[in-house]
Amino acid sequence: MHQTTRFNVTSNRFDQLSQAARQRILILDGAMGTMIQQHKLDESHYRGEQYADWPSELKGNNDLLSVTQPELIYQIHCDYLAAGADIIETNTFNATPIAMADYGMQAESRLINIESAKIARRAADDFTRQTPDKPRFVAGVLGPTNRTASISPDVNDPGKRNVTFDQLVAAYTESCEALIEGGVDVIMLETIFDTLNAKAAAFAVQGVFDKLGERLPVMVSGTITDASGRTLSGQTAEAFYYSLRHIEPFSFGLNCALGPDLLRQYVAEIAAISECLVSAHPNAGLPNEFGEYDLEADQMAAHIQEWASSGLVNIVGGCCGSTPEHIQALAEAVAALPPRDVPRFDVKMRLSGLEPFVH
Repeated sequence: MHQTTRFNVTSNRFDQLSQAARQRILILDGAMGTMIQQHKLDESHYRGEQYADWPSELKGNNDLLSVTQPELIYQIHCDYLAAGADIIETNTFNATPIAMADYGMQAESRLINIESAKIARRAADDFTRQTPDKPRFVAGVLGPTNRTASISPDVNDPGKRNVTFDQLVAAYTESCEALIEGGVDVIMLETIFDTLNAKAAAFAVQGVFDKLGERLPVMVSGTITDASGRTLSGQTAEAFYYSLRHIEPFSFGLNCALGPDLLRQYVAEIAAISECLVSAHPNAGLPNEFGEYDLEADQMAAHIQEWASSGLVNIVGGCCGSTPEHIQALAEAVAALPPRDVPRFDVKMRLSGLEPFVH
């Protein structure tokens, strides 16, 4: 596997992760939100004792459950690990101060990130002790936030923005520091729909690494929003990759928005150009009229097995609608298949706007 970045402090875990990636297709976990919804929690569950008197409604703030219902989140992690996951994601998709502003909980962001990382760390370590030959890893998730730095929220004012690059950097810096303090192995920029947001996240992460004198592998996963084959901010998958390849990610891939049938062509596009590992964790199909996902575990596994047979992927998992049953089926489907070989490419100038430019 080609990797030029030098990791220190946590190099042992990085070496373990790199070795595992050379040996097999790694399994990422599935949807946290889907599993939380199955518990049909009410307002009191979200508040817990800690936030019983919080002035605004908290139901739906899934990340907060890492503080108020830690054993529930721990059990969900364990369910995915038992299903075969090598890497579990922290319950921090909306835990940046920017996203937490919806609940007036900006000041709680750091605590939520730390506690989420600690819970995932405990679960991963518990399973690693059971199977020392199969170490488990924690990916600290930095979600996209609910703001976009590239697109105006007002169709009548194209220049308007509801967040700045510097605000995003500050938010991502706080969350990244907290995730590392909580003990994650990897930083994951996930469900990226706006490349400028991702650049802010990458800039923040690099700044944190420099400050701490500690480097962790970085996973990047973007979102092709629809059949246009582009991110919400307009880039093709190839252009999106070229926009972020300079950070030398551990893996680069796609997740969310589409099921495996519609996502395949874009995963193949990334696999053809990526100088690092390729990841993919699609939705369990598209939502039905009730907002539920109907793609069964065996159906999803059949798609992913074909991807693996075609040499497209190094890391696979599930996004919206996926469950431990989906992850177990994926793990079994790719167990005997080799991971994608990371190619070497000729040195060329590789630029990107909305489209790629290679010269």
